[in-house]
Amino acid sequence: MIYEIFAQISSFIINTISTLGYPGIVILMTLESACIPIPSEIIMPFSGYLVYLGEFSLWLVVIVGTIGNLIGSIISYFIGFYGGRPLIEKYGKYILISGQDLDQAERWFKKYGGESIFFSRILPVIRTFISFPAGIAKMPFWKFSFYTFAGSLPWSFFLTYAGILTGENWSKLEIYFKKFDWLIIILIISGISWWIYKKIKTKNL
Repeated sequence: MIYEIFAQISSFIINTISTLGYPGIVILMTLESACIPIPSEIIMPFSGYLVYLGEFSLWLVVIVGTIGNLIGSIISYFIGFYGGRPLIEKYGKYILISGQDLDQAERWFKKYGGESIFFSRILPVIRTFISFPAGIAKMPFWKFSFYTFAGSLPWSFFLTYAGILTGENWSKLEIYFKKFDWLIIILIISGISWWIYKKIKTKNL
């Protein structure tokens, strides 16, 4: 079942990019950043594969991917800005946003502030939902846009270049990126656990 869904998503991505070219990358990355479950770990490596074939330009792929990421993030930002958490809690389930996802993103944003927008672009779950708490917190739009673009650029480059290096085996990268996501999740949980332990230990002194 999961494999079939993954295959359908991959097919949709490949057909969209093959048909529309660069605008297809923008559309797909916009959807991903607006919390539609279309993984950039497929979009950008496949685009990198097309660079490998000589059909696309590396830097054009990176730039349009980053622009799409920015557009989708801005959409999420304004939903949070004008709708607030109640709107997301009411309708988030329709785009696969759980309350737990939003809580995690909000904790990350509150702890690290504006800089979290930059670093979150390589973090699983958080990179998808961080724009909502930024909007809810009324973070200055220009600052949000700057950090989003700056954080999305190296991520887009990394994924695209990985697609170039692997060539025809680009599709196998998704497995390794998922393992990388789990590593990041483990590190985050470990960090939070250590922080809680230090707080409890301090109170007991």
